[in-house]
Parts: sequence; C-alpha cells; structure tokens
Amino acid sequence: MNECFTWNMYEFPRYDVIVVGAGHAGCEAAAAAANLGSKVLLITMNMTNMAQMSCNPSIGGIAKGQIVREIDALGGYTGIVSDHTMIQFRMLNKSKGPAMWSPRSQNDRSRFSEEWRSMLEQTRGVDFWQDMVHEVVIEGKRAVGVRTGLGMEFRSKTVVLSNGTFLNGIIHIGEKSFGGGRIGENASIGLTENLMQLGFESRRMKTGTPVRVDGRSLDFSKMEEQKGDEIPGKFSFTGTPHLSKQRSCFLAYTNLEVHAILRKGFDRSPLFTGRISGKGPRYCPSIEDKIERFSTKERHQLFVEPEGWNTVEYYVNGFSSSLPEEIQFEALQKVPGFENVKFFRPGYAIEYDYFPPYQLKLNLETKIIENLFFAGQINGTTGYEEAAAQGLMAGINAHLKITSKPPFILTRSQAYIGVLIDDLITKGTDEPYRMFTSRAEYRLLLRQDNADHRLTPLSHKIGLASKERMEITEEKTKNVTQIIDFLRKESIVPEEINSILEQNDTQIISQRSKLDALLLRPQLNIFDLIMGSKALSEFRDSKHISDEELEEAEILVKYENYIEKEKEIVDKLAKFEDIPLRIDFDYHGLNSLSMEAREKLSRVRPETIGQASRISGVSPADISVLIVYLGR
Repeated sequence: MNECFTWNMYEFPRYDVIVVGAGHAGCEAAAAAANLGSKVLLITMNMTNMAQMSCNPSIGGIAKGQIVREIDALGGYTGIVSDHTMIQFRMLNKSKGPAMWSPRSQNDRSRFSEEWRSMLEQTRGVDFWQDMVHEVVIEGKRAVGVRTGLGMEFRSKTVVLSNGTFLNGIIHIGEKSFGGGRIGENASIGLTENLMQLGFESRRMKTGTPVRVDGRSLDFSKMEEQKGDEIPGKFSFTGTPHLSKQRSCFLAYTNLEVHAILRKGFDRSPLFTGRISGKGPRYCPSIEDKIERFSTKERHQLFVEPEGWNTVEYYVNGFSSSLPEEIQFEALQKVPGFENVKFFRPGYAIEYDYFPPYQLKLNLETKIIENLFFAGQINGTTGYEEAAAQGLMAGINAHLKITSKPPFILTRSQAYIGVLIDDLITKGTDEPYRMFTSRAEYRLLLRQDNADHRLTPLSHKIGLASKERMEITEEKTKNVTQIIDFLRKESIVPEEINSILEQNDTQIISQRSKLDALLLRPQLNIFDLIMGSKALSEFRDSKHISDEELEEAEILVKYENYIEKEKEIVDKLAKFEDIPLRIDFDYHGLNSLSMEAREKLSRVRPETIGQASRISGVSPADISVLIVYLGR
C-alpha cells in the first residue's frame, strides 16, 4: 500500500512514477509504467488535449511507420489508437525493397486524442492531475517528486519529463511574438530554469506548423486526388479493425507567383530577421525557407489533408510558415484550387527549450540526477512517433529502476527505437531529429512486418507484452514457417503456372519447378503463385494464413541471402558492441587517446565500446586504445 501525504487536508498517494506532460511521449510513458505495475500520476496542463496532434493529422511514414509497429510489438498504445481513428491508410515505398516499406495513416485528429484519453482512463494504475509543473523535487541528487503552479508537491520514486514544445515556448507569426506551447495554450515556465540550476545544459529549437483551412472553400477538381490503398492495412498486430471506407487526400502545387508574394514578407519574417535563435527541422522546412534554399525550383508540393471524418478542416502539409498572416493568405490564394480559400488559423513557428541528449543514459535516465528521465521533444526530436517511442522506453525503464531490475535497452540491430536513442545520446543533435530508414544500418532486419518477431518476446519477458500478444506472435511465426516450408517442398507443373508467368512477363517453365525458386523471380509475388497453384491456395485456406503472413514469408524467401549477410555483420560487431565502459571513466588520463576523443568521450560518457565507436570525432585508433586498456 502506498504511503500518503497531505496538502490542505487532502491526502495524496505517493507514486512510483510521475509523468509530466501528456503528449505522445507522456501518454506512452504513463501507459507502459502502469501496465508493468507501477502507480502512475500523469500531470498535464490540459486534459482535453492528451496526445494532441499538434501538427499533421497522420501517424507513420518513412521509418516512422516502422517505429509505430515496434511500439505496438512492445505493448504500447500508439498503433492501436491509430487503427481505431484512421481515415486513410497507405503503405509507402511499395515500389522499393521491403526494408523501405513504411505504413502511414491519416487520422481523425479529435478522435485520436479522445481515444488516447479513453485508453489511459481504462488503464489500471494511472491517476491524472491538471496543472503546470515548474520544479523537480530533488533530495541527495535523486528525483523524489515535483512541485506545481498551484503549490502542490507530489512525491514519487521516479519522474519522467515529457514537456514537448512547451518549455518557455514562444510563438511567432510575422512580427508578432507571444508565449505558448501550442497556439491557444500557455507555455511552461520555470522548469527549464530549475533544471539548469541542477546542472543541466539547455538550448533552443524551433519548429512550425502550416495553415488550417476550410475545405468548403477549396476547389478539389484542380488538385490531384490521393486515395488510400485498395486493401488498407493497419499498424497493430492485435485484432484492431481494418478500414471499410477511406477519405482522400489531395496534392496541390505552389508556383512562381506564390513564391514572389511570399518573398514580400521576408523582411518581416522572424526566420530571416534573426528573432528566432533556435534551429528548425532540416527535413520539414517552412515554405519561406524552401523557396529561399531551393530558389531555382518553380514549384513545391502541398499535401491537402482532411482533419477527420466529420469536419471541413484541412491541413495544408508543406505550407508551414511564420510569415505575417496576410502574406500567407495572399500567397495561398494563388495556388490552383485555393483561389477562394478561407483560413481557420494561420501557420506559425514555435521556439522552445530542449536539453541536449548526451546528458542521458541509454535507458533515458539523466546522468546527473538519479531517477529522473527525459522523453520526447525535450531531447531534441521532432515527430509523434519518435516522441512516443522514447516515452514508452522511459516508462519501462522508470518502472524497472524502482523494481531494481536491469534497464531495458534496444540495440541498433534490434529496433529503429534502438537507432533513435543511440543516435540521440551518442551523436547528439542541434536540430530537430527525425528518423529515416537511411539512419539504420540494419534496415533489412528492422522491417515493419517483423517488429513483433523481433520485440514482442523481449517485452513479454519483462512483463509488458501480454500473454495474448505473445500467443499471437507465436501463431504468426508458426504460420510463416509453415508457408516457407511448403514453398520449398511443393513443385508446380508448367500447365498450372505458365499462363501466370506470361501475364507477368517472365519466362515460362518447361518442367516441374519448386515454388520457392519461382518466387525468387522479381516479376512474381506470392499471390501470383497462389493464383497458379491450387495446392498452395488450399494450403493457405486450410491453415487460415493471413495476407500479412504470406507477405512476410515471401520477403524471407526472396531476400534470404541478404538477411543472412546482415545477421553475420551484426554477429561480428557484437564482439565489441557490449563491452561495458564505466560512466566515471577518466578519459583525460589516457594520453594515447586523441584530444578530440578525450573531450567527446568525457562529454557523452558512453556506456559501451560500441556506443563509443559511433561518437563523431572518435576514431578506430581511439577505440583500439580503449580495447587494449580494457585488456581485450
């Protein structure tokens, strides 16, 4: 039974985990810790905006979709919430190899937040409090609770900070600037200063969001329609529903006239006048930044995305801006289809505090204050998915810390989540970090289709993924193995398959051939074989094998050699990857290290040789020195 403390005659329990901020990171952190058995308090400044989609109303995308599937495989909620609230689904990059396939959904913005709140309210062990946290309570270099703007002091064994863009947030629209963490919502004041007094380094970052417009004022006939997949998929490996209907998105384009109007406002742009000191996202720049950096381009794409099932509000993806609102309006009117556009609100930029992530351990606990964890945009990332992944890992590790269990750390060869956290802590970031498939050196192993095989057993072992999830994963593994075995054993005669081969412009066969050999042909997929092979079709039906299981079996057959090569590389590097380094190691005492290596290693404080090898400025020769010193 929890101890209690009293405030103005009201008795509060002492919590295991306090999570500050109910964005995507905070919600996943609270859910994970509670589902592992911790008593959790989730503190947010606005309970009506839990897991708010502050920017675009979508989940997933290139590499981000893989992260969502990993979150789901580990027992997180983001994939489930997305499936219940999506209005369109697309698998991106299907024309490329399976390592690049990335699921993406358009979602109903209002329903997404409502569904998250509903799921958290049904999660046993989660309490809520609406207030602003301005101080972490520290005793003997340990976090023991928080103090709020109402003068409350809540006590806990661990604290997770997931404050998003709210720390000293300033919103910029043209020459106007005002405090806020999101338009219409107050900034969080005091917490940055408190953390800096404790010894943390803080910096500024910037992000932005586009205009929202009235769909009734748009002429969609002048735009290109983008429909969802004919057979829509989903994120969760559980029994969430598939979409039965979808809403379309639309593609529009800027032009030279639009660019000329936008340039008229440059002298009042906070981006160009220097009023914004924080660095913005490289891969999601504002429209003014795009036409300045890519001045030779005559047009830029705009993705016109519906905000939900029952709203006329649209999100103009690609038209992020901090220019004066009248300039935004005048320019957007010159985009075909937007001649009569009505604004719901202009685009704006937001500048906020973050804490360089080299100040964290790989379990997302801070290095200088024990039992204090950071997750999400406070660590310099951008994107719902990156934030949710960090929140999930921070919630897991906060619980494990108080139960005296080893930290839960994913490696770069196990998950995109492992790449994300390792990149942040080892390489740092001075601009909003966004995940891409190119950041993962083992991306053929880290496909979206096999996230459950990779991660659900690990999560089940620590008690987060349920027994039911594990059974679903085991059943899927069994079905995929059975399909592969069948393909390798079963042969097909020319009379059955040649018409299919001709239709797909690949050479016909003259004698009986094994199904797996035919599947190696780039022109064929497993569904082509099912059309030609009665035996394969009957086998699939008798075993109740899903399309997703068939696709995974096909990938494992087609790319077997490449997958095995990547596994060999992982095994070779694992020899040094996990050699531990003490957090208090005196690198300046090793004169054989280069001066740059001594400085970088002393700042980052890597936990393993593998992590040390990925620090910019640390050479292979420096790593050899460390290995020799450690007697390896």
